[in-house]
Amino acid sequence: MKNTNNILFRPWPELKRLQAENLRRFIISRLYPFSPYYRRLFDDNKIDPRSIRTVEDLRRIPFTSKQNFRDALEKDPAKGTLVFCLQPDKETIKKYLPKTELAGLMLLRLLKGEAGVKARLEKEYKPIFLTSTAGTTSTPMSFLYSDHDIENLKEYGKRMIATIGIKDERLVNAFPYAPHLAFWLAVLGGLAADVFVLSTGGGKTMGTEGNIRAIVKVKPQFLIGVPSYVYHILKTARAQKQDMSFLNRIIQGASPVPIGFKLKIAELLKEMGASDVRVFGTYGFTEARCAWAECPTALDVSSGYHTYPDKEVFEVIDPATGEVKGEGEDGELVYTGIDARGTCVLRYRTGDMAKGGITYSPCPHCGMTVPRISSDLTRASNIKNVQLSKIKGSLINLNDLERLLDDKPEINEWQIEIVKKNNDPFEVDELVLNVCLSGNPDKAGFSARLNEEVLSRTEVSFNRIQFVSHDEITEKIEIESAVKAKKIVDKRPQG
Repeated sequence: MKNTNNILFRPWPELKRLQAENLRRFIISRLYPFSPYYRRLFDDNKIDPRSIRTVEDLRRIPFTSKQNFRDALEKDPAKGTLVFCLQPDKETIKKYLPKTELAGLMLLRLLKGEAGVKARLEKEYKPIFLTSTAGTTSTPMSFLYSDHDIENLKEYGKRMIATIGIKDERLVNAFPYAPHLAFWLAVLGGLAADVFVLSTGGGKTMGTEGNIRAIVKVKPQFLIGVPSYVYHILKTARAQKQDMSFLNRIIQGASPVPIGFKLKIAELLKEMGASDVRVFGTYGFTEARCAWAECPTALDVSSGYHTYPDKEVFEVIDPATGEVKGEGEDGELVYTGIDARGTCVLRYRTGDMAKGGITYSPCPHCGMTVPRISSDLTRASNIKNVQLSKIKGSLINLNDLERLLDDKPEINEWQIEIVKKNNDPFEVDELVLNVCLSGNPDKAGFSARLNEEVLSRTEVSFNRIQFVSHDEITEKIEIESAVKAKKIVDKRPQG
C-alpha cells in the first residue's frame, strides 16, 4: 500500500469530498452487495444504497451496536459474526462490481484461468486473521481481517506512528501478547513504518524484570503499553536506580490518560535522567480494527486524536435521542469504516463519550487537517456505575473517581473495592480504597483531604482507606498477569 500520510494534510473540504466519494463507492460496490447483515438491514428499512451519497445521508441508516453482534452469535454460534463480513459470489460480483474491476478480473481469467481469479478474490476477502475484545465486561468477540484489512491495519499503524513523530527511533512494545488490537497494531504498524520494534508481550510473558532488562539493553526512545503497566515498569526501574535517560517518549493505549497521569509518568522519567519527555494518549477499539493518536504537545495539553477520514466516518450523537451533534459538542462517538472487507461496521455505536466531540479545524500543533476527537473521553468499557442506594440514594460514576485518583501526585497506585458491610448481601454498599502512596505523607491528613474532594464530586466518600505497600497493591491489581490492571473490583456477595 502506497504512503498516504500526505492525505492527512490535504485541505478539509478536499478531504470531505474524498470521504464522501469513498463512502458512496464502498456502500454501493462492497457493503450492500456482499454483506449479508447490511443488505438485509437496507432492504428491511427500504433504503436504496445509491441514495447514500454524503456523510449526512448516513443518518437515514439505523445504528449498529455490540448487541447486534451478540444476537448474531446467539442465532448461529457456529458462524457467529461472519454475517458482518463481505461474502462475494459470482452473481453479486457481476452485478455490483465496478466495470473497471470486472474488466481486470476478466483479463486475469484469460491469463491465469479461474484459479487465478479465485486466488485474487480470496486475497481480498477471505478472513485469515482476527483480533478480539478483551472480555473484561462481557464475552470476548472476534473481528476478522482479510489480507486487504491487514494491509489497512499496517497503514493505520504507520499513520499513528507518523502522528506521534516516530522516525528512526527504537520502540519497545509492552502491550500484553494476546489476540488484541493494541499489541498487533504496534507490531504491524512498526513493520510498515520501518521502525525497530521489540515486542515483549508485557508482564505476563517476560515479567517486569524482563521488560526492564530489554529496555536497558535496547535503549528505545519510545515505550508503548497499557498506562498502569508502563507506570509499574518505570516505578520498578526507578527503585532499581536504572538510567533511562534515552527514554523520553511514552505511548499509552487501552485506557484513558489524564493530564495528571502524564505528569507522573514524566516525573518518573526525569528522575531517571530523561529530558524533554512527551507522553501520548491513543484511542482505539477492536470493532474498528484501528487506533488514533495525539501529536506531540506539552504535557498539560492534548491535541486530540487524529483520525483518517479517507478510511472512516465519525459522528457524535446524543446518546438518548440519536440526534447528530455539531462540531465541538459533547456526545457519543459513532464509527463507520469505509474500506473494510472482513468484519464491517456501519454507524457503530461505540458507547464512548467525548466531551468536546470532534474538531474539524487544522491541528494547531502539527498542522494536520483531519478531524480530531477530543481526548476528554470516557470509554464504554470503563464506564462503571454503582447504585449506593442504602447510603445516600446516589448513582456513582466510578470513572470520576478513577480520573481523580490518577491525577493525584501523592498516589503511586490504587484499587477500589465495592463490598457489602460485614459481607452481608442485605447490608449497605461500601467503598474501600486500597492505596500505595509516594514518599511518607501525613496519612490522616491525606485521607481527610481526599474524602472531602470525593464527597464534593460524588456525594459519597470512601468508607475505608487502607494504605498498602507497593508489593501488596501490585498483587491486588494483578498488574503482572492481567490484560488490564484490576483497578475497580466488585466483591459484593450475591444474596
